Amino acid sequence: MLSVVRVHLPSDIPIVGCELTPYVLHRRPDKNISTDDVSESAPLDGQFLRYRWYRLQSDKKVAVCSVHPSEAATLQCLGCVKAKIPAFKSYHCTTKCFSDSWQHHRVLHDRAASAMNENGNEEEELFGRYNNNNNNNSAAVTQKTGVETWLEVGRYKSYTPTAEDIGQVLKFECAVVDVETMLPVASPLTVLTSRVIPAPSPSPRRVIPVNGVDVMGKLDLDGRVSSSGTFTVLSYNILADVYATNEAFSYCPSWALSWPYRRQNLLREIVGYRADIICLQEVQSDHFVEFFAPELDKHGYQALYKRKTNEVYNGNIQTIDGCATFFRRDRFAHVKKYEVEFNKAAQSLTDPATILTAQKRNALNRLIKDDVALIVVLESKFSTPTVDNPGKRQLVCVANTHINGNQDLKDVKLWQVHTLLKGLEKIAVSADIPMLVCGDFNSVPGSAPHHLLARGKVEPTHPDLAVDPLNLCQPHSKLSHQLPLVSAYSSFAIKGVGIGLDKQRKRLDPTTNEPLFTNCTRDFIGTLDYIFYTADTLTVESLLELLDEESLRKDTALPSPVWSSDHIALLAEFRCKSRPRR
Repeated sequence: MLSVVRVHLPSDIPIVGCELTPYVLHRRPDKNISTDDVSESAPLDGQFLRYRWYRLQSDKKVAVCSVHPSEAATLQCLGCVKAKIPAFKSYHCTTKCFSDSWQHHRVLHDRAASAMNENGNEEEELFGRYNNNNNNNSAAVTQKTGVETWLEVGRYKSYTPTAEDIGQVLKFECAVVDVETMLPVASPLTVLTSRVIPAPSPSPRRVIPVNGVDVMGKLDLDGRVSSSGTFTVLSYNILADVYATNEAFSYCPSWALSWPYRRQNLLREIVGYRADIICLQEVQSDHFVEFFAPELDKHGYQALYKRKTNEVYNGNIQTIDGCATFFRRDRFAHVKKYEVEFNKAAQSLTDPATILTAQKRNALNRLIKDDVALIVVLESKFSTPTVDNPGKRQLVCVANTHINGNQDLKDVKLWQVHTLLKGLEKIAVSADIPMLVCGDFNSVPGSAPHHLLARGKVEPTHPDLAVDPLNLCQPHSKLSHQLPLVSAYSSFAIKGVGIGLDKQRKRLDPTTNEPLFTNCTRDFIGTLDYIFYTADTLTVESLLELLDEESLRKDTALPSPVWSSDHIALLAEFRCKSRPRR
């Protein structure tokens, strides 16, 4: 006989838009314990598992704070009510909460005034598609237990809370049902959730023109100058789930650290930037296949992926992370893909026919770190009226990498960056092509890898070169390249006067003109992520605004319920120059 042994939920707090999938443990007729589903179409001994989700029908619906969703709301912003902003965004737990968040909260009022576009879809994009999308295809059923009334809202094992569920309790029910009578053979097992909370959402980050408003362009709702001759590139380390542990990020609530929550929050953020090219790091191979590739495909993106070259965490191949590059199919076409495996590059340093010396063996062991880079060549489909030869194909080369994070391996970091740049130089020699180098370089501004990228060389006296136990970076004269790379975010410091530029300059390191931080945890705050471009072929038009440390860390470090990675996203808009490089 089939029987249910245990039912529990992975998270105590259900969140709008985040799928809930209970853990169901059952005993099969052969006495074995299993978590596999037993469906009506494939019953065991004439029995199957039936699932139901219910919402408690109560007049005592509790509003929750839009900033601190685990807290009950005590006040509501009347401005939101007048602007017809979704009610759950108008609630605050205390007057201090409302006062502290006003600078960001008022952005909702500003955007609401111009949110509705011709098709009436803009509000949906801004506030999330959180209507009931659980595809139950069933009439509403009520269930009365004593004085409580429960409304049936789902008939699948998984359920995604909707805006209608906010402030209410959900109940999951699992019953063993006879396939002939369709009646339960025993009392069902149930589990109750806490009250459903809305998904915390950050204030929109503005895209700021670095040369002021381009009179030839058109400001869109985000304040971005849009033009047929420009394209945008996003770079973002999204924090792989295998690294998002409670031990590493104990300050982040467990529900906000869970992958079902983070993946939806990350997707909403990424899609909201509307970038033409997206470079993501720390993308697990299973999450790429099962989530990011299909979800971004719905938004018009084609996906390319390069996973790291070795398993982590007990050899489970599904927990390997890597680099994923996406591009809009209506804006670009895929021309070529290059995969850089730093392990293979290390092994190529030694002639396979020779017997390895102890020093070379140690060098290989030091260099074998499984890090990778993904290089793609794309052809633009949009017009570039400033290009001298309008009949020429406009290609763009985009490198996406994640350099080793061990802070004791400065020589390995430098060697990996140098290896990547030498590969890009070979591509540059074979084609007249603008280049972008994006990623998490795990190197702060002023470090040797940063100097190599930004200055084209590393001075022999640089302190990082003192850490080279196996002479991997010798001779120092080889630490150079010919690509005219410039960091995109330095444009905030070197470009002219524009809206918001003064505020952004205060968020730059005055010595390096790099952001003060792109990574913000309890133990570290600093810049590790960059977007570099070849300055003789591309020019920066606008940049995604930098976050302010004080407001970002007001409640907690990253990740947080609002921002689902320990890194922040970088985005730059580029225009191809008319002057060819060679």
